[in-house]
Amino acid sequence: MLTSSVCVAAIAVTLAFRAAAADVGPIIGNPLIEIPAGAFVFGRDGGPENERPRRAREGRAFAINRTEITNRQYRRFINASGHRQAFYANHPILGLDDRPVVGVNWEDADAFCRHYGLALPSEQQYERAARGTEGGAFPWGAAPPDNMRANSGSDACCTADARDGYAMTAPADAFAAGASQEGVLNLIGNVWEWTNDYYAPYEGGTFAGSTGLYRVLRGGSWNSDPNHLTTTYRLAYDPEFRFSANGGFRCVRSVP
Repeated sequence: MLTSSVCVAAIAVTLAFRAAAADVGPIIGNPLIEIPAGAFVFGRDGGPENERPRRAREGRAFAINRTEITNRQYRRFINASGHRQAFYANHPILGLDDRPVVGVNWEDADAFCRHYGLALPSEQQYERAARGTEGGAFPWGAAPPDNMRANSGSDACCTADARDGYAMTAPADAFAAGASQEGVLNLIGNVWEWTNDYYAPYEGGTFAGSTGLYRVLRGGSWNSDPNHLTTTYRLAYDPEFRFSANGGFRCVRSVP
């Protein structure tokens, strides 16, 4: 049986190997991880109606931040641009330097990414980064989330707990065991992540949802129950609301 120290070392070696495909990028301490072009699975038929249908897509190459944007990184943006600070910037836990920035609305997140020549990910980019090419339910494979792979809440929606070591947000580079196929961290759990897309039915779907009113959040958060912790779950959210303590973001860059 492997000891815990051996397991941690193995994870570190794996992530170091994956990091070879990273671009340092414009955000200090948060490299862009390359996601190659090619076919991938988008949507699923066995979940909520708004996730249907499951089909194959041909994706273009892009690169995505290895972690969520942190308070430290967001503060650099504020200092450079004069943009308003995050709502929870001074919170004793949520405002810690290494934690994902929360208390930002869609326009705040979009402004940050644009400042660095980047963009918020589309839903398809998020799913490709989180699911790999085979359409996995979780970034790491088929096994359900556990306390080593994701920062999540209790089994009942939507209550926080500290079973995974964190009562609220965790450091953005925590939970290395939950890394995706390319080494991207916390695509499930920790904080919900803004996408660039409006909440609307998928092409070919039967879901009659809103169009042009809400933006989509992905990935679940530190107070999410298992039903919300999948790579396909879609949460419609008011893009102007900036008081969420469990919503953050990361950025992407298209690759020619």
